[in-house]
Amino acid sequence: MRPERRSWADQATRVVLVAGFLFMLGASLPGHMSFDSIAQLHEGRFHVRETWAPAMYAWILGFFDRFVPGTGLYVTASAALLLAALLALRGLRPRVSRAAPLVAFAFVASPLYLIYQGIVWKDVLLANLVVAAFVCLAYAAEGWPDRRNRVLPVALAALMLAVGALIRQNGLVFAPVAALVLGWSARSIGWRRASVLALGFLVAVLVLVKVLGWAVEPKVGGPDEAIDRGVRIVQQYDIVGAVAHNPDLPLGRLAAATPRVDQIVRDTVKVYSPQRVDTFATYPKSQEMWLAPDQAITAQWLEIIVHHPFDYLAHRLDVFRWLVMPPIQEMCLPAHVGVFGPADRAAALHLVQEEEPRDRQLANYATWFYYTPVLSHLAYILVALGVLGAVMARRDAADYVVAALMAGALIFTATFFIISLACDYRYLYALDLSAMAGLLYVAVDPPLRWRGLRRPGR
Repeated sequence: MRPERRSWADQATRVVLVAGFLFMLGASLPGHMSFDSIAQLHEGRFHVRETWAPAMYAWILGFFDRFVPGTGLYVTASAALLLAALLALRGLRPRVSRAAPLVAFAFVASPLYLIYQGIVWKDVLLANLVVAAFVCLAYAAEGWPDRRNRVLPVALAALMLAVGALIRQNGLVFAPVAALVLGWSARSIGWRRASVLALGFLVAVLVLVKVLGWAVEPKVGGPDEAIDRGVRIVQQYDIVGAVAHNPDLPLGRLAAATPRVDQIVRDTVKVYSPQRVDTFATYPKSQEMWLAPDQAITAQWLEIIVHHPFDYLAHRLDVFRWLVMPPIQEMCLPAHVGVFGPADRAAALHLVQEEEPRDRQLANYATWFYYTPVLSHLAYILVALGVLGAVMARRDAADYVVAALMAGALIFTATFFIISLACDYRYLYALDLSAMAGLLYVAVDPPLRWRGLRRPGR
């Protein structure tokens, strides 16, 4: 859909995005690292399992580390993937409006780009993969009549969604949304064939998840227990949270299976916080909850949900409120700069734990946006809804895919109502980045069809 002649707005948008990418690399390389980052790079470099985090992200860090030790090459590749996707948004529309360079500038000037794209977190890579995958599907939708224009983009989208699901399990929710919009894009071949295509795409993603997950599993340290352990932690957190909201809540299933754990749960309430489950670690006695068998914990958790739903929902609403609208934003790690983590693993990786002057400048820059819409998940929920409504007013082929991206981001956000364990800002980064990409897409060519509100051509 690209015109033969590029407008100044098109060129300016490209320059802003590329300049923002280069400035971000200059400000952040070789990358900001936290405890998780260092632990997973250590796993990736030495091909061992030391945590219960998904193995795929450690493998990716290890892959880039083989070429250039550290995380500089990984950060560059991850951010370059997003840059390619953002630049490609211009090619989905026949014109580029004068608003596009301004929105592009706001995008790259935001701490969600300038700082976050330099942080070595799986949440950042997931967001980049999701945006890039849906841009690929948008190109497939636009070029659907020609098979050569759709096979590669669809295959790349399937691969990126599979990798995203392997680095954060609930990232898998984007796959069925992508499958649905792919089927809709293919409706011209008939609904039956389009439905088969959508189902085949979803199956392909699931098969890739299984195959890639097996391929990257380290041989040392045991199998991947991320899902099982994660579910157990969520269940224990929910049980303690429900008791915190109703001290008289009966725990018959736990008392019958392991009487001692019943009292441990009630004692642990004193350190319960809707901000994060980590407070349990400060109370050694809470670790004794692991004495209860999985079946007893699951049975008690289900009993609370079925027979005491208001206590469960009161706890979950508190946790979700802290994630989406934290009353004290500083307690939810809105930004991270520098290199900080376990000293032994950092030494093994030859990493120097420090915060350089430029890191402090970035951290100070981020504080300018605390308690503003720029660092507000609620604001990006509203942006995503606005983008969804805007593109559905026009309903071009790519518009449906962008609408699906917004829907997927909102569904992804909703999953945290059930699984959230902390209010860390990064957990909903995929929502924020998807909404920002959607806003840029709308700015490239605003879907205003009313006469007099659009300029013809470029």
